[in-house]
Amino acid sequence: MLISTFAFACMNSTVKHLIDINAYQIVFFRSIGTLVFTFTFLLKNNISILGNRRKLLVIRGVVGVTSMTLFFMSIKYLSMGTAVSLRYLAPVFAAVFAIFFLKEKIKPWQWAFFLMAFIGVLIIKGFDSQLNSYGLILILTSAVFSGLVYITISKIGKSDHPVVVVNYFMVIAAVVGGVLSIKYWITPTFLQLLLLLSLGVYGYFGQVYMTKAFQIASTNQVAPLKYLEVLFTVLFGVFLFAEVYTFLSIIGIVLIICGLTLNALYKRN
Repeated sequence: MLISTFAFACMNSTVKHLIDINAYQIVFFRSIGTLVFTFTFLLKNNISILGNRRKLLVIRGVVGVTSMTLFFMSIKYLSMGTAVSLRYLAPVFAAVFAIFFLKEKIKPWQWAFFLMAFIGVLIIKGFDSQLNSYGLILILTSAVFSGLVYITISKIGKSDHPVVVVNYFMVIAAVVGGVLSIKYWITPTFLQLLLLLSLGVYGYFGQVYMTKAFQIASTNQVAPLKYLEVLFTVLFGVFLFAEVYTFLSIIGIVLIICGLTLNALYKRN
């Protein structure tokens, strides 16, 4: 999980560095880089690329690419640590959606943990004078769609191989990103091209090692560690991009992560 969260933090930092490249183009290259790995895996292991629950796989791809695009857009307006922290509100929205689509119930303690997380959002919004309102709207909308991703994956269940699910996501992302980036296309320099291609590598290994972590250790041990992505991203932001975090914004980030971690532990138990 440490390798996974570090890989995702590297991807976030790379996106931040590519501030001159539009989000659609970043989505395109992020997808192409990962597709090399997913197609190779599926063909090598003789797994059907088309999958079984195709309608749900397409829906998962559409909501996923929407969430990813909005997240990449938000990084250009927000500090990386703030953006990643707010994106992690996705489980809160997923829990609400689960009430309607999966007929699940939210227990009182979970509402308390969600409230803690939202208090963190209010603190960040209310006391961080550098917080861009447009960036806030982008990242919260990204979190909503990310919550829908969780619900869609739950509906797919074990009927399709995880790599098939990721492959559908990346194919749709490549098509959407490629088409939408035509109007805003910027021919990248050699260095920018390398950075763009590295996004797919970071994303793939982040996903693979996260999956491995859940396979070899208990969920209770592994799940809270995924929030280390926030810590790594904040450190990268401070040392690589000279981002500044106020004391209250740090408090807000801590409340968000604590609320979601407690919810994860409570739900698993």
